[in-house]
Amino acid sequence: MARRTRMCLTFPGIVVVCLLLLVGLVETANEVDPYNILGVTKSASQTEIKKVYKRLARKWHPDKNKNEGAEDMFIKITKSYEILSNEERRANYDRYGQTDDTQPYGHGHYGHGHDQFYFDESFFHFPFSSKGSQEFADSKYALHFNQYVNDVVPDSFKRPYLIKITSDWCFSCIHIEPVWKEVVLELEALGVGIGVVDVGYERRLANHLGAHRTPSILGVINGKVTFFHYAVVKEHLRQFVEDLLPQRLVEKVTDRNDLQFLNSWHEQNKPHVLLFDQVPVVPLLYKLTAFAYKAYVQFGYVDQGLSDTANLLKQFNINTYAPTMLVFKESVDKPADIIQAKGMKKQVIDEFILNNKFLLVPRLVNQKLFDELCPVKQFHRRRKYCVLLITGDEESYTIGNQAFLSFAYTNTQEVVRFAYVYQRLQQPLCDTLLKTKDSTQPPQVLILERRNAAGKVLYKEVAGGWNGTDKNKQRLLDELQRLQKDPSILNQDAMLPELNNEFASMFLIRWIYTAYDYLTEIIDDVLHNNWHGEPVILQLKRITLGETACSDLSSCFVRPPKKNFVEVTELTDITYTSNLVKLRPGHMNVVLVLTDASKNVLLSKFAKEVYSFTGSLTLHFSFLNLDKHSAWMETLLEFAQDAMQIDTDEDDGARHKIDYTGYILALNGHKKYLCLFRPVYTGEEGPGGATGGGRRSGSREDHPPRRSMPRSRSTATLQIHHKLDRLGLWMERLMEGTLPRYYIPAWPGLEKITAPK
Repeated sequence: MARRTRMCLTFPGIVVVCLLLLVGLVETANEVDPYNILGVTKSASQTEIKKVYKRLARKWHPDKNKNEGAEDMFIKITKSYEILSNEERRANYDRYGQTDDTQPYGHGHYGHGHDQFYFDESFFHFPFSSKGSQEFADSKYALHFNQYVNDVVPDSFKRPYLIKITSDWCFSCIHIEPVWKEVVLELEALGVGIGVVDVGYERRLANHLGAHRTPSILGVINGKVTFFHYAVVKEHLRQFVEDLLPQRLVEKVTDRNDLQFLNSWHEQNKPHVLLFDQVPVVPLLYKLTAFAYKAYVQFGYVDQGLSDTANLLKQFNINTYAPTMLVFKESVDKPADIIQAKGMKKQVIDEFILNNKFLLVPRLVNQKLFDELCPVKQFHRRRKYCVLLITGDEESYTIGNQAFLSFAYTNTQEVVRFAYVYQRLQQPLCDTLLKTKDSTQPPQVLILERRNAAGKVLYKEVAGGWNGTDKNKQRLLDELQRLQKDPSILNQDAMLPELNNEFASMFLIRWIYTAYDYLTEIIDDVLHNNWHGEPVILQLKRITLGETACSDLSSCFVRPPKKNFVEVTELTDITYTSNLVKLRPGHMNVVLVLTDASKNVLLSKFAKEVYSFTGSLTLHFSFLNLDKHSAWMETLLEFAQDAMQIDTDEDDGARHKIDYTGYILALNGHKKYLCLFRPVYTGEEGPGGATGGGRRSGSREDHPPRRSMPRSRSTATLQIHHKLDRLGLWMERLMEGTLPRYYIPAWPGLEKITAPK
């Protein structure tokens, strides 16, 4: 410090600069003083700080406060709380005014003498690294926790992401900025996702990613995080992204294996794309394209510089002066489409692949493919029809199958898609359409139109079966021409079952996994039984219904129920592991929160609202009794409180307990997230109560505690009944996947759900 003071005195020309820097430092320090921002004293306890933070966060949250500057204030409040809620960072700030995030999070190390002094770096760097002077590129790619979970993670199954962890006070981040900017410009153009996480404002996300230092660079692919550990140079970062991609995305094709590669279209049920180029390695752009469309297309690469690719170049008349891309479908001798350009751009390649995602006549091998080939259209002018051949894979069917393919080649129409199924592999579908279980009947052609996502179709059988004769072709052509003029010729209807996934794991392997899960559950129950010394009883609440939540089952988002009752399992310490913690991937447990007093009314209403969704094999239904397990409920919502902005109203320092009765939790045990339904009132209260017709609210202010106003038993029952109004609409959004998801680090332990004794 003495040396720096002498410098200012010795060189009068820079005294002004020194003074300006000092003034800027003081002003900025006052601006970010966490005690002033939160309005607490330096002697405030952690409980007081947390209480004030929650109150200010609710007041200034951008989702609730639309005033200009609310977002900046919310960020300051959050950062101040992060400093003061951590005892080490708070002590560091109290001693030195230090808010530096360049040290490892939560591992502040204070040495002796000059090792304690952080002033040198922050003095010169502070005015030039403030939030206001950040690179515009960083703000463009800024990631927030919910954005990462809801957008980046699902998208990482189609493209890798490169994410930089940075901070306002990170001096080292400046050194990598030029390289980072250059890499971003190149890789983003190739299709790589880019993200920037500022730990000063997104500490939660940084901790979630496991990034404990700034700067850090990491990659995300298929939901998995990988850290970059090499020198930050362009070549290393480019190679890092390339190494993230799975191996064998693109097959090297030569004159020796070209027929084997192209002929695999039938087995894989995919078009095949060949890229011809002069470079010996597969271009990164092509690898990224192969990763993005791996579910639809098989990719191969031909090195034009090799001697054993000469026949391929000659056969397809390839111009060696520019990269060429060919797509092959059912024919291996002639490409279905071709593009050639010196500088192939991602947009051009994407458009080319999207126009050739499917074979001309693909086989329906799973439900997803069926949904894409034969989509449900809501408007008559946009109707799509599917011409479906039900056939077999034996040699005796070859002639008819080839004739169907040739018919599709010569009768392509925008509103008609051709497809086929093997009857022995999709027997439930064929039994429904043919209304017979005779697997020996000749091949049959049907024209169908899907009416809704629940599986309802209108269809018509083409008379005479299908043997591939000219007479068969003429009948089918006549029916298609009639269909253009009169869609009502589709005079049969059916509810189709979900297609079998022909590319799924073998039945034996699936059975072994199922048996393993079942045995594990039995062992857990036995151990639990021995511990408590009483028999294990799994109680199911069965409710018989005479009505459904959907007036028209065809308009529901799931398959129709197969039973006339709803099975609701009580979530207890006995069923906790099997019904939540070890719930199979893709499955969800929809849990109703109730009390002993509201149990009968809420269960009856709950069953009516969710009945139409019980046809889904991935949904399970349970209830949680707050009189027994309120501690678990409070712990669970405490995990996700910041994300959900759950109101915990405080009046004059007294905290009112929230009434969770009527809340619905959709819990995904495997991915550790929940969707929340909070009660709304849409009906009218009884005599003496306020009218609530059409009223929609989820806040606590609209649902005062029962003790605040005496009510008759009938009025209270009516209020409880209306708590689940609009649950049916919420369930539809749950099935659509449009509800917000709130992720938690771990499910609360068993001690949080077991009732105290």
